[in-house]
Amino acid sequence: MNELITLNNGVRIPAIGLGVFQSAPEETVGAVETALQAGYRHIDTAAGYGNEREVGEGIRRSGVDPTDVVIETKVWVSDYGFDETLHAFEKSAAKLGVSQIDLLILHQPMPQHFERTVAAYRALERLLDDGRLRAIGVSNFMPHHLAALREQTTVIPALNQVELHPYYTQDAVQRANAEAGTVTQAWSPIGGITFYPGWGDDRRSVMDDDTIARISAAHEKTPAQVMLRWHLQQGRSVIPKSTNPARIAQNIDVFGFDLSAAELADIDALDRGVRGGPDPDEVDPSTWGLEIPEA
Repeated sequence: MNELITLNNGVRIPAIGLGVFQSAPEETVGAVETALQAGYRHIDTAAGYGNEREVGEGIRRSGVDPTDVVIETKVWVSDYGFDETLHAFEKSAAKLGVSQIDLLILHQPMPQHFERTVAAYRALERLLDDGRLRAIGVSNFMPHHLAALREQTTVIPALNQVELHPYYTQDAVQRANAEAGTVTQAWSPIGGITFYPGWGDDRRSVMDDDTIARISAAHEKTPAQVMLRWHLQQGRSVIPKSTNPARIAQNIDVFGFDLSAAELADIDALDRGVRGGPDPDEVDPSTWGLEIPEA
């Protein structure tokens, strides 16, 4: 039901995980339980999402052995700094109900306060060395952020989670990740950012794209399934988000067909070079007022 991707330290993770960004806590338990029963073995959450506790509860309710589930979560910027990030691990582990986290990553590069980012990453290195983490990484890091981090730290990020879908393919980031041996993981892999209500004007959903529709019809698959297959055939990890049981099941049912080289190229050509989410160089997330509670 899934493929495995090997990270640069030998840890293997399922290529498809369930994302829970913007999943309300009361919906998250059911979504995680449904996903695990449908065959998922990788859940992506974040301290900043406010639903780590519910992810842990969904895993427990699913009946799946928790040791078989890869849990990925993120440190929010209010907890950057060496000691602060060590404590952030304790908060996340307690909410998730685990003693070891499979994959802990930094949520934002926060270039305006990069010394705190570096200190936070050094804390991840310590936690990795202590065995409390199996792998570490980053999110929303552009090539220059990765280069700056590399100059001041030891462990190359195992994974970089970035906005990536047919309308925004981030070729430069993908190249930088590949050169470093860092897995590219796509958030908004099926272009959800292109149709979030109120997020930008005059947006066209990638779900409604004519090229995607043509390829979907040829394979008798949904647009989401075609986009996820496009990611997987190009070696990326994906974390599609849904709380709908039917869509959760569809999003992992993408292993019975292959896109041709021409179809992959046609999807690649849809790139508009326009970011849907916030530019990490233009926003200072430390000003957003989000603090991570102890419990």
